Amino acid sequence: MPASNSNALPSLTALRAFDSCARSLSMTAAAESLHVTHGAISRQIRLLEEQLDTRLFERKGRGLSLTDAGLRLARTTREVFDQLEQTCDQIRRDAKGAPFVLACSGSFLARWFIPRLDQLQQDCPGLELHLTATDESDSMRAGIDAALRFATPPWPREQKVIDLAPERIGPVLKPQLLPETSPTPDWLLSQSLLETLSRRQAWPEWCEAHQLDHNRLRMRQSFEHLNYMLEGALAGLGVAIAPEYLVEEDLRSGRLVAPWGFVETEARLGLWLPGTEISPRARQLADWLKMALSQ
Repeated sequence: MPASNSNALPSLTALRAFDSCARSLSMTAAAESLHVTHGAISRQIRLLEEQLDTRLFERKGRGLSLTDAGLRLARTTREVFDQLEQTCDQIRRDAKGAPFVLACSGSFLARWFIPRLDQLQQDCPGLELHLTATDESDSMRAGIDAALRFATPPWPREQKVIDLAPERIGPVLKPQLLPETSPTPDWLLSQSLLETLSRRQAWPEWCEAHQLDHNRLRMRQSFEHLNYMLEGALAGLGVAIAPEYLVEEDLRSGRLVAPWGFVETEARLGLWLPGTEISPRARQLADWLKMALSQ
């Protein structure tokens, strides 16, 4: 009989049983999720422990706990099986011709994407897109093919992020609020300012770039969402701080002005994918986004 290969991977069935059991810490729950018997899960775990020559679980009262080796393996199996499920789901969706589902914040969707949707359809007629507004906590939920997100690198290892453009922020206000003479940035120290709870660091970042003490700023109103803050600026409530991409149309129309321009932050706008692979449709969308954002 030929010698067995000690470096061979354990069976996929055993790894799947282990992964399900590691997530629930229950063989009964693992058996139910995989539609097999409790005994089948127990046999696969025992087989896996024999192949790896180490224990993966310990009894803890009526339940289970992972050993150090089990924790190491569980981190890997969770990542690998999640990526497999996401990739298979994307392949099925592509094969069925399902729309490419793109998630982004409601403010980015309303203020940047929708005004350019017609141009996207002209430039990429074969790309059927479904847009959905989400917050960052659920932007990569099941059924979403990609998400647009501002974030600061480094990116998570288990996801592919296509870097699109730097974030640039600056103060914006109604032109009627400006004095007749061109004010310097320290004029803002005497003005009513608006902020959004999701980006409270925006004003301090901008002030640092202009050698201003942000502690001297006077915040008049905080808003839960950036879109609400910009509506407040359009209503003349004060001076808002916003990413340049989200106020391009307002600046072009003259509804808002940005007297001191915009500065880059450490954050980047990226196209976040659920796994580590880039599908053809994701690549097409990313290429178009880079082009549109650079104009």
